[in-house]
Amino acid sequence: MSKLPKQYRFVDLSDYGRGSARLISNILQNTSVTPIHVTSWFIVAGLAAIVCMMCNYYISAAFFLILKSVLDAADGELSRIKNTPSYTGRYYDSIADIILNLLFLITISYLTSGTYLFLFLAFIGIQLQGTLYNYYYVILRNNVAGDTTSRIFEDHIPNALHGESQQTVNILYKIYNALYIVFDKTIYLLDKGAVNSKPFPKWFMTLLSTFGLGFHLLIMAIFLVFGWIELIIPFFVYSSIFILVFIAIRKVFLK
Repeated sequence: MSKLPKQYRFVDLSDYGRGSARLISNILQNTSVTPIHVTSWFIVAGLAAIVCMMCNYYISAAFFLILKSVLDAADGELSRIKNTPSYTGRYYDSIADIILNLLFLITISYLTSGTYLFLFLAFIGIQLQGTLYNYYYVILRNNVAGDTTSRIFEDHIPNALHGESQQTVNILYKIYNALYIVFDKTIYLLDKGAVNSKPFPKWFMTLLSTFGLGFHLLIMAIFLVFGWIELIIPFFVYSSIFILVFIAIRKVFLK
């Protein structure tokens, strides 16, 4: 089930695992497995990737990074198939993502004797890239009557949906907000007017999808397979320059 009406769907380069995610969610549809369980599975896959990197099993690490990406798509897909949207799952997923991203980069920096400065810049860069992509994607979904589980502005605790605890939502929101507020506010300040834009064209969203987490993990996996682990952190540092390029394109051509 897509997050967008048919006429607004674009080729999402970060969503290459969607087919496998749908297969997994279809298998799990009539079981007791919940989207929260699947999110927990992708955490295990991410940790397995880190262990493999530490043991210099880079091809195995690449496999687990891709598996993590597929399971990251499968939890949301299962939620839609079972019609069990939840803020608990949305925040749990995002919290797990940012922590794993940091752990991936710390591991890579350690193995390549990288500097703390480049580690910091790569982490900030990845998070700002992902935030920009999510910001524009959520705006698009909200503007064209798409999926609305994610909000354009996460500026207050939402009311719990059916089947979830308000207390759990409150706790996870506060953790989510503490981890993401700097990135969310930075991107908003850089492009406040995006919320009033016409629906973004497909070509723009496809290019921007290279900032999605799935594509980040794919890049890491490819570099690991070819033994280019020392290039991963510099790649994310320098590719972050394109954040300003995408924002400039939006402001000038996509008002």
